[in-house]
Amino acid sequence: MLLCIDCGNTNTVFSIWDGEKFLATWRTSTEWQRTADQYFVWLNTLMTAQKLDVKIDSVIISSTVPRVVFNLRVLCDRYFGCRPLVVGKPDCLLPVNPRVDEGTQVGPDRLVNTAGAFDRHGGDLILVDFGTATTFDVVAIDGAYVGGVIAPGVNLSLEALHHAAAALPDVDITRPPQVIGTNTVACMQSGVYWGYIGLVRVICEQIKAEYDRPMKIIGTGGLAPLFAQGEALFDCIEDDLTMHGLTVIHRYNKENGNP
Repeated sequence: MLLCIDCGNTNTVFSIWDGEKFLATWRTSTEWQRTADQYFVWLNTLMTAQKLDVKIDSVIISSTVPRVVFNLRVLCDRYFGCRPLVVGKPDCLLPVNPRVDEGTQVGPDRLVNTAGAFDRHGGDLILVDFGTATTFDVVAIDGAYVGGVIAPGVNLSLEALHHAAAALPDVDITRPPQVIGTNTVACMQSGVYWGYIGLVRVICEQIKAEYDRPMKIIGTGGLAPLFAQGEALFDCIEDDLTMHGLTVIHRYNKENGNP
């Protein structure tokens, strides 16, 4: 069984892949102080609760937080008896290498999303990922990551607004019933919701104009369905794009003799 681990700035997701489907997926907060033993106790408890009697013999990791990788490596060695593939490291092969400026480090999450999206949709894509940051990734016709855009994340923007302006409350992001808010909360929700609708639409339009060929727009991340409500922003929404990309990269390494 393959254990896929996607460690983001806010949350870390663990999924078990049996070669055809994901058997289970769990999410926890990202904390670099968490030890290998703590990871295992947490994971083993969840597997037992779901009556999953499986043997994990392979692990692949994507992490935007370098400090957590050490303890995840220890987890794999101590409890699963394997050496994990870590996306972005030299020993982890990619189906197609990114084409960016020399010396540029592309985030592992963007490489994984690129591999997953190309496997499902082919090339000429714009991937819009609503995470801690809102990222736009451009996937070429051959599946290469060729650049993109990074904007502040939705929740990050709301938190910054709340902390920087003492009179403004902390609010949840939702689609407001109308654009013109009649109270402070509604005004903030409208500004963030419609502001990001405009941000996504204009950036994608500019990317398409610069790329100068038809492109499909794929939305992913927890807030993608919210921003797709009643708005023709995306051609498709993929809720498991990162995890699928990890299975694609793992399969590519296995097929090319990289254990």
